[in-house]
Amino acid sequence: MKKALAIVLSLLLVFGMVACGGGAEVEEGPLVVLITDTGGLGDESFNDSAWAGFQRAETELGVQIQVIESATSDDYLPNISAAVEAGAALIICNGFLMAEATQQGAEQYPDQAFALVDSADAQAPNILNLTFNEQEGSFLVGVAAAAMTESNVIGFVGGIQLPLIEKFQFGFQAGVKAANPDAQVLINYTQSFSDSALGKENALAQNKLGADVIYHASGGCGIGVIQAAGEQDFWAIGVDQDQSALDPDHVLCSMIKRVDVATFNAIKMVVDGEFEGGGYVFSLADEGIGAGDEAGNLPADVLASIEVWKEKIVNGEFEVPYDANTFANFSL
Repeated sequence: MKKALAIVLSLLLVFGMVACGGGAEVEEGPLVVLITDTGGLGDESFNDSAWAGFQRAETELGVQIQVIESATSDDYLPNISAAVEAGAALIICNGFLMAEATQQGAEQYPDQAFALVDSADAQAPNILNLTFNEQEGSFLVGVAAAAMTESNVIGFVGGIQLPLIEKFQFGFQAGVKAANPDAQVLINYTQSFSDSALGKENALAQNKLGADVIYHASGGCGIGVIQAAGEQDFWAIGVDQDQSALDPDHVLCSMIKRVDVATFNAIKMVVDGEFEGGGYVFSLADEGIGAGDEAGNLPADVLASIEVWKEKIVNGEFEVPYDANTFANFSL
């Protein structure tokens, strides 16, 4: 009986110490929230890449992570408010379509830290803009497409036709032109970032016109482009993440856009107490942009050619075009 009483008293003492702060308590890290645009997670591309940066931050920095997906653009501001009310130390708005909502949110909550991916259109002391030279990586996969085409007909399938996506298009066209001036590039836009059926439809249409390599910059629509490549046995080129895993036999390579690095770095700034508004542009020079081939489909000579062109871009021997005007004036 005395032994049992001693055990009970010991347990009560331990619980009392914890309640009074005498025990070891696990201290949770700050909450960081990702708000996606309407594409949402599962696109195997842009949004999934951003979330990968959050998952890395959870493991390496000990932060708490949360994602809020937007069904429509009307959800952007309510989602921002929900993240603020949840006590987020940092809210990352993922996509240029969220620029206006981010601007409004930053003005409504001036003490809240925001990061905006893919746009510099929102400007406030509490907004960090994270943008990319997408045209540079697109140039490199254009070189690959130009080397691998047998028909001299190449395709590009974009999402919503806006200046950001045109950076992918014109950079890609410039790479094709530089490596194979005889090749033709077909251009189509789905006007969506989520409808994989539209991506497939556009890719199949281009393939019927002879395109045997098709590059997409269309978010979730790109899943359909890659499905079409598998069905009709042509090459697809992925975007944002290395998309080889979706079909290793038909994804030639991918334009890598390190959205995961951008989101991780922004979170780290908050954890380190170094967050400040402004902007950062990721490029080939800092490995924020590149070309990936995890499936190993690019021959050694093509990989070597890509490296030569990459060095020229990094060294400033020429500037990769990013719109219709710079493409029209592009020369090597």
